[in-house]
Amino acid sequence: MAIVERKDLFTPLKQQPEYFSDFFTDLDIHPIKKDLVRYTNEEAVKTCIRNLLSTNRGDRLFNVTLGSDIRSMLFENFSPATEKVIEQHIRNTIDNYEPRARVEDVRVVSDDLNYTLTATIVFSIINKQEPITLELILNRIR
Repeated sequence: MAIVERKDLFTPLKQQPEYFSDFFTDLDIHPIKKDLVRYTNEEAVKTCIRNLLSTNRGDRLFNVTLGSDIRSMLFENFSPATEKVIEQHIRNTIDNYEPRARVEDVRVVSDDLNYTLTATIVFSIINKQEPITLELILNRIR
């Protein structure tokens, strides 16, 4: 007769391994664990890319080259040339400052009626094979 142990009575959880993790920007504390809440894996990389693209160069005190100049491009007249320049800014920013991601495709589409740009970024993470899509809506805030 087989001996049933206590650990065999529970269904094992299929927990996804954490390759990458980042803290929330407001340093929230988990109510039960009493630990800092974190983004993990794809969400950590997506959040980092979003933060990099929304940071202007010169905004970070001790790293003035960090960021992109996309916000300054939002006040230009939208044209196919502007879209290509913004695509290149996005590619360069991710290639230079986010080593966890490899950019596969960037598409920028302008909406002249709402004065917004929609950037669709397809990238892959180092430890994953399937591509991840991040869609950002860039609009003028002034």
